[in-house]
Amino acid sequence: MKSLTMMEHKKVLVLGLAKSGVAAAELLHKMGAFVTVNDAKPFEENQDAQRLLKQGITVICGRHPEDLLDEGFELVVKNPGIPYTNILVADAVKRGIPVWTEVELAYLISKAPIIGITGSNGKTTTTTLLYHILNQGGLNPLIAGNIGTVACSVTEDATEDNVIVTELSSFQLMGTEQFKPKIAIWTNLYEAHIDYHGSMKGYGDAKFGVTRNQDATDYLIYNADQKIVAEYASKSNAHKIPFTTNGINYLGISADDDMIYWLGKPFIERSIIALPGQHNLENVLVAVAAAIIMECPKIKMEHVLSSFTGVKHRTQFVREWQGRKIFNDSKATNALATRSALAAFNQPIVLLAGGLDRGHSFEELRPHMSNVHAVVVTGETAGRFAEFAKSCGVEKIAHADQMESGVEQAANLSNEGDVILLSPACASWDQYPTFEIRGDKFIEAAMKL
Repeated sequence: MKSLTMMEHKKVLVLGLAKSGVAAAELLHKMGAFVTVNDAKPFEENQDAQRLLKQGITVICGRHPEDLLDEGFELVVKNPGIPYTNILVADAVKRGIPVWTEVELAYLISKAPIIGITGSNGKTTTTTLLYHILNQGGLNPLIAGNIGTVACSVTEDATEDNVIVTELSSFQLMGTEQFKPKIAIWTNLYEAHIDYHGSMKGYGDAKFGVTRNQDATDYLIYNADQKIVAEYASKSNAHKIPFTTNGINYLGISADDDMIYWLGKPFIERSIIALPGQHNLENVLVAVAAAIIMECPKIKMEHVLSSFTGVKHRTQFVREWQGRKIFNDSKATNALATRSALAAFNQPIVLLAGGLDRGHSFEELRPHMSNVHAVVVTGETAGRFAEFAKSCGVEKIAHADQMESGVEQAANLSNEGDVILLSPACASWDQYPTFEIRGDKFIEAAMKL
């Protein structure tokens, strides 16, 4: 990693632990900073804090003292999930103290070029797909960011021979100042996290952090089919690579029904792509464009595209059972994500849906319910989703208390040639701690059929 002498003897507050806070605190401590960690979880229950204390790091747990910043901190590194309305964060901003997420720290120490991937949907699939393509191409990629591996931990050990493929949330990007990836990817922008950012503009401005500091030596791959993303892209100084699924584009990467085109010339036949759905075609386009920029051999791209069937819990193919194909899309925690999943299939669908009731409407699913001939509903929204399905003309509707019985009922309602799809359009927290656990229960039940 690069040496950051600027951190030596600097007084830094790490606000909030979890994986990113622990990694940032340990790294800053190694660099010679005077680190204080503040976390709301009581010390007796906080194993991370106990470990950091043994390393000589100052730990304040169980509360967030309102006067903590009076101790002369020069930098705050916060957990991405902590909002800027937090009293300590707001106070730091008011005092002019820089507030970072660990992504900024990761960039500053990284010897390896960074590919930064953001967007409302598609980040994880794109990140994983691109990682596999670059790995097959012998480019020594490392994977980091919002996908589950802390960026500063990855960059700490990276060399010039690596390339770091990083999934970035708006929360992470909002806490950056100098962050400047070699390749930035912006998949799309839909309304989300307004409670955190305050407005759609605030959300979009945070996402713009992926390209804000880029110059003509860098690349921005962006969604030319979305006006709002294209408008943000026009403000970037990077070399721009638009992507579109609406016909040939001679300035970037594009696709029609048969072919992927690079700079308007046929490049890869679509028939080899294993990932289903129009939304995944967009993910493929941006991954291929980044791989081309990185000079990855075309034959390696084709190998991965023909074998990569998706990320776990994201329209993941589980198995074929008696002529039915079963897919796990537990990550679909809102109607927008379920809409994309439904649009991915032309076959008849048995849909498992429902979960935590946040009062969100299901109406945007209506145009895509035509292939759904049966629904199994569960969770707090079971009644609301059942009524919605009836209004869409779905006649076969079953209720399930748990995933195993839900899968059994879906199997009973299905016919040969159907798709059985878990795509809940709701969060999992009414029944399961995470969407991953919900998806794992679905997979277990599907494998028992």
